[in-house]
Amino acid sequence: MENLTQKILKAHLVDGELKQDETISLHIDQTLTQDATGTMAYIQFEAMGVPKVKTELSVSYVDHNTLQNGYMNADDHAYLQSVASKYGIYFSRPGNGICHQVHLERFAKPGKTLIGSDSHTPTSSAIGCLAIGAGGLDVAKAMAGMPYRLTMPKIVEVRLHGHLRHGVSSKDIILELLRRLSVKGGVGCIFEYTGDALKHLSVYQRATIANMGAELGATTSVFPSDEVTKQFLSQQGRLEDFVELKADVNAHYDQTIEINLDTLVPLAACPDSPDNVKSVYELEKTKIDQVAIGSCTNSGFEDLMKVASILKGKTIAPNVSLVISPGSRQVLMKLIQTGALRTFIEAGARILECTCGPCIGMGQSPKTNGISLRTFNRNFYGRSGTLSAGIYLVSPETAACSAVAGHFVDPRKVDYEDKRVYEPKIVDDSMIYPPSTEPEKVEIIRGPNIKPIPTNESLPNDIDKKVVIKLGDNITTDHIAPAGAKVLPYRSNIEKLSTFVFENNKKEFYKVCQENHGGIIVAKENYGQGSSREHAALAPMYLGIKAVICCSFARIHKANLINFGILPLVFVHKEDYETIDEMDELYIENVRSLYSQRTLKVQNKTKNISFEVSCDCSKEDLDLIMAGGALNYIRNLK
Repeated sequence: MENLTQKILKAHLVDGELKQDETISLHIDQTLTQDATGTMAYIQFEAMGVPKVKTELSVSYVDHNTLQNGYMNADDHAYLQSVASKYGIYFSRPGNGICHQVHLERFAKPGKTLIGSDSHTPTSSAIGCLAIGAGGLDVAKAMAGMPYRLTMPKIVEVRLHGHLRHGVSSKDIILELLRRLSVKGGVGCIFEYTGDALKHLSVYQRATIANMGAELGATTSVFPSDEVTKQFLSQQGRLEDFVELKADVNAHYDQTIEINLDTLVPLAACPDSPDNVKSVYELEKTKIDQVAIGSCTNSGFEDLMKVASILKGKTIAPNVSLVISPGSRQVLMKLIQTGALRTFIEAGARILECTCGPCIGMGQSPKTNGISLRTFNRNFYGRSGTLSAGIYLVSPETAACSAVAGHFVDPRKVDYEDKRVYEPKIVDDSMIYPPSTEPEKVEIIRGPNIKPIPTNESLPNDIDKKVVIKLGDNITTDHIAPAGAKVLPYRSNIEKLSTFVFENNKKEFYKVCQENHGGIIVAKENYGQGSSREHAALAPMYLGIKAVICCSFARIHKANLINFGILPLVFVHKEDYETIDEMDELYIENVRSLYSQRTLKVQNKTKNISFEVSCDCSKEDLDLIMAGGALNYIRNLK
């Protein structure tokens, strides 16, 4: 008896066996990119010399770098539009919406595979699509027709029972999982949702859960394609895309987790991690300064209509700034038709673009020491743009009730209409442009900020470098390559971007690398969690980083390190981490012996001691690393 994940994987398997921890290769049907990662992905695709994408569908979205403070972002948008037109890619222009919301509405299909250069790509798994976040180079390879390689995950069943009570939302389901499992509890796993509660969960609610599965470190999350999916696709005018998909009766899973929705309470992720979860009841009366509602997690029509129901006839507290960003132009048009947009404005909300916006630090940073409630997916230190702010992740219901009161409020105590309301049927794809029918006539537009991809050298067989930074647990890609309005415009200019690497951990880190001709990074558990941004590997590669030694890696970041020729090493004995200090000189001999063994000996020349590290990489991974990265490897094949 097969579960749903196995069925989709089996239908797309190119190489390998569906056995846990085995390397498998999958045929990819669809890809998506967003502008913060897309420019580099398409530069890499161009470098491969492929005349047209080979996927069934590829879409380029502009939703991150829309704050046009200077020419850089606008230049990137022009490049992205021209590349899409030339190479057979659909282009969703700025203002059309957040990639995950729009892709769910207009393109994702049950039973298809999708990879995207954004860690929240699993949002589309809400309708039975196997959607996985990946680095930009992996997406470029998929567009070029290459299969996507990954380690076969453990398949975890999450069985949902009962009903969500008044004031409790699907956001609380995923926060409960984070409370139980932590931000590394899903590494190496696919979460497949089953149970009698599914018939009561809409696609929008499922999308919230699938989206934030990324915060567990999961490869992806999968929901069945059922009558709820059928209703959603019909609403989108895409009934022909519906296919019923579900697990077999008595299907096998590697693990089962049960959640009784009847007993769930409103929850909040407290600073500075999505798994630092408390009940809203515990936080009641805590004064707040800002509320931000939106992001790819909670900006669908149903979420915002619940917010409108709570705000109807009310005004936000004088100490609170409320901003709302609808997830797509379609959602915004529905809010206009239902009168919800007027409700928001009358309540005192500020309406933002249909973009990621504050979620990636692109505006709306809280005040000094401010408390901000956000319906987003991440509250990593510094991500909001204000280092001293306290960022809490909550449901739209908690956010709206608290905005009115001026402090944390348990939405179960607030009387509002929380039944699903009539949803207008509005479909308008006029801001999605198909590729040119005459690609040979399309000229690629490249602004002065768009620089060539830095080249790497092949990895030396012996590495003798200093530890240029030593870090702790759960270092995110936001720590490594920060987001925000100051940094994001340089995503296509790695030389400039590299000057911001680890800026909140070690000022002028890039100068330390320059002075020491690169080096080695040392960290503890779950290094590289969070965003899929390959810049967190590409910029360190540019600075001469040759290896990262840690206690464990996040999945996407490890793949990105491999793609850019940086050796991912794990302490055999975790206590050896404590023996290393910054600027210790480490010597790693005979790296190529990894083809025949999994471990290497590292000599700490500064302290005259040694320790062992392991490298859990396939032969194919090692080929990429030794070549100095995937692009070098591909060039060498020609």
